[in-house]
Amino acid sequence: MYKRLTANSFAYALIDGDGGPVQRKAVSNGSMAPPRREKVKMKKNVGLVSGISFIVGSVIGSGIFISPKGVLTETGSVGLSLIVWVSAGILSLLGSLSYAEVGCLITKSGGEYPYIWAGLGRIIAFLFAWTKVIVLTPSAVAIITLTFAEYMVTFFDYCGAPQTPVKVIAALAILTLAIINCWDTKLAASVQVFFTAAKLIALVIIIIGGFVWLGRGETATMNSGFAGTTGSASSIALAFYDALWAYDGWNTLNYVTEELRNPYVNLPRANIIGVVLVTTVYLLANISYLTVLGTDGLLESSAVVVTWGEKVLGSAGIIMPIFVLFSTFGAANGAMFAGVRTLYAAAREQQFPEVLSYVNCKRYTPIPCIIFTTIISLLMLIPGNIGSLIDFFSFAAWLFYALTILSLVVLRFTMKNAHRPIKVFILFPLIFMACSVYLVIAPIIQDPAIEFLYAFLFIIGGLVFYIPFVHFHLDHGCFRPVTKFIQYWMEVVPSPYEPEEG
Repeated sequence: MYKRLTANSFAYALIDGDGGPVQRKAVSNGSMAPPRREKVKMKKNVGLVSGISFIVGSVIGSGIFISPKGVLTETGSVGLSLIVWVSAGILSLLGSLSYAEVGCLITKSGGEYPYIWAGLGRIIAFLFAWTKVIVLTPSAVAIITLTFAEYMVTFFDYCGAPQTPVKVIAALAILTLAIINCWDTKLAASVQVFFTAAKLIALVIIIIGGFVWLGRGETATMNSGFAGTTGSASSIALAFYDALWAYDGWNTLNYVTEELRNPYVNLPRANIIGVVLVTTVYLLANISYLTVLGTDGLLESSAVVVTWGEKVLGSAGIIMPIFVLFSTFGAANGAMFAGVRTLYAAAREQQFPEVLSYVNCKRYTPIPCIIFTTIISLLMLIPGNIGSLIDFFSFAAWLFYALTILSLVVLRFTMKNAHRPIKVFILFPLIFMACSVYLVIAPIIQDPAIEFLYAFLFIIGGLVFYIPFVHFHLDHGCFRPVTKFIQYWMEVVPSPYEPEEG
């Protein structure tokens, strides 16, 4: 059975028996030429600039604009809080360097998934994909778009704090992002560049405003130095915990390695530049907040950037909430763009329904996995508060960071002769792995809530699906009609992996 692909009446696509797309064309005598296999894969539309934008845009969400006070609360002093911000950036840099090594060694999309598979085996890789696909990515998209919606409704007059308009706006934002990502990966990359530039402009305004106030002699807060520094080691550890969460997203580009042009060069460059840029911006923005608002003003404000804008820009401060909208929308786009690639990679390895890895043969976008993630993200909007959900699952992210670095160490032995365009000093990944293990254990020790057990049971519960459907392949072809329907409806075909040359 044939399906028309183009306006050319002689060009058709056929999905052959082993899942590969074939193409036939009419020859001069009217007969059909032998089938010609045509590979369909996602295009390399991400360059160095857009790669940096994905990292910066994913890391800088709403936190630095709304309430960057957790670190100051735990450290007790201006000096130590700034040291923690810089130190957290350095730790993130160690992580990004480690990911650059393993990402150049295994040039597959999907983030941690292919690295854990290579180093620790397919079962642990599946558990990562299961957690990422079902909870981490959809909940991240839902939470970020809810923040976007909450700022959007402030421009309109409502009685009380209605939730329906917020959820409707969040749902529309998710659907918009889905359309953008389904339409064209180059468009999604361009959107990311635009919104990253917008949020950096806002932060540059904040930084310049801080320097202006310092120039006027408003130096009392900065001169306080280390006065009031906490003597509690656990408080300092919690400060690092808060700061490191603000840097989450530094690994975004590893999820789209196959769509990155010249990954051996651009992956390490973008990882390093992106994290260094974020660290610099975070440091200078915090200096500006402290200079303008003081420690008391910073701790009392629930939306620091709004308070800062009212004090420094006056009536023009209305632009700051608009920049928060830009920031959150860009962060949600980065979360969706990168997050769906784990599902794409896992489905390609047949650990999820294989059709979810298929790519549209015209637009070269992974439409099935984008739609799947969009549906779960929309369902996440239904509960009253999903913040607690991500709180209790967030320790899993650090668990898989640690397992990824462990995979890097294992691969140093099992693939010791493989080509490594970048090889970091082994102490760097070990330091980062130790910090990751701490961030897994610390919240459980600090507050041993039963929800952590539920989250752990959910992760392990993935084996309920893995054993029958992945290990024993007990589907018996039942999903085949659905696969054919999705192929014909979405015009999608298999997208094989091709190793990077060079």
